[in-house]
Amino acid sequence: MNSETKWVIDPTHSQIACKVRHLMIAYVKGLFKDFEASIYTKEKDFTTAKVELTIDANSISTGDINRDAHLKSGDFLDVKNHPKIIFVSKTIEKEDEHGNHTLWGELTIKGITKPVKLNVRFGGMAIDPSGIEKAGFEIKGKIYRTDWGLVWNATMETGGLIVNNEVLISSEIELHKDGQIDLKKELEPIGIQQEPNMNRQTNIFK
Repeated sequence: MNSETKWVIDPTHSQIACKVRHLMIAYVKGLFKDFEASIYTKEKDFTTAKVELTIDANSISTGDINRDAHLKSGDFLDVKNHPKIIFVSKTIEKEDEHGNHTLWGELTIKGITKPVKLNVRFGGMAIDPSGIEKAGFEIKGKIYRTDWGLVWNATMETGGLIVNNEVLISSEIELHKDGQIDLKKELEPIGIQQEPNMNRQTNIFK
């Protein structure tokens, strides 16, 4: 009988980003600085993963204070009334010929829930110098912001729109097993030196 393993995001080695084309000629990138997730798998088989990700909508940062304030307003994320962005997984498909997995789930923004499709690439597994088991992933996808009620826009003199409807999602995620202690810190008080484990790559998508 398979045991259930809980994984959590390591926020110091993870990034959730999105970008939108501005003036139809360049992209503006935003980062969400505060987020957390609970992921449960059967042993180390991530095709069985149950994922619930929560993002603090108020933590978005684009490098411009005025733009960030506009994104947090009712024109876009409306963080006062909808402080959380939530993703809940549904299914994960087996690896394709390019080494990618398709993750299906439901994304809630501004109180509106819609299905989304994401591309997931497994980066490998490793034991860090503290003895903690890690797993890495790259996640990409696209959504159309107006599907979630983010409809603000303006027209340029040439007739084009200032902000594109398509939002590109690009995230780097590093997980570690929940409940694992930092062995390095535990051993330091008694003067024991621990040799770091070598990185070990395994295919955890069965």
